[in-house]
Order: sequence, then structure tokens, then C-alpha cells
Amino acid sequence: MTWEAVLALAAGTYLLRLGGLVLRNRVEMPERVERYLDLSATALLVALVATAALTGPGAFAGWARPAGVAVGALAAWRKVPFVIVVLLAAATTAGLRALGVP
Repeated sequence: MTWEAVLALAAGTYLLRLGGLVLRNRVEMPERVERYLDLSATALLVALVATAALTGPGAFAGWARPAGVAVGALAAWRKVPFVIVVLLAAATTAGLRALGVP
């Protein structure tokens, strides 16, 4: 990727974010549309997490990674400090892989 492309993408990202701030109070959307936008943001986040947790380079990532993500999610749900959440998830994944679980 060239520097021109990186700079163009950075400028586009900045302008999109700036547009959201500038137009927020000027554009009225129905409550139903706002609700769908909120739900779509949640769905996008869940899809990204699922993709990262379940797939590797072109295939299923094995059972160790989803188990680590599940342990991390459980710890986050229990309101464990973030550093501990990350350590628990990493330790679970590493421990299962050490035991031979792919």
C-alpha cells in the first residue's frame, strides 16, 4: 500500500467522523431509524468478535481460541479488571494449546 493511499484513507476517515459531529444536531431521524442504527452497531461488534475468535487464516481457528474468548467474556461480565480479563483469556488459550487442543 502506498503512502498516498494511507493518507487518503486517513483523510476520508477524519472527514466522516467530522461530518458526524457537524451534522448530528442538524439532521433529524425518526426514533425507529435511531434504534436500528444502535442495533446495527452492536451487530457489527458481535460479528467482528465472532470472526476474530472463530477464524484463522482461511479456516476455523480451533477450539482453544474461542474458549479463551469465552473465559474473557465471562470475566468481563463479572466486572473483573481489564488486565485480568486479558490475562485469563490468554492463559486459557495458551493452556489449552499446551495440552494439545488446536
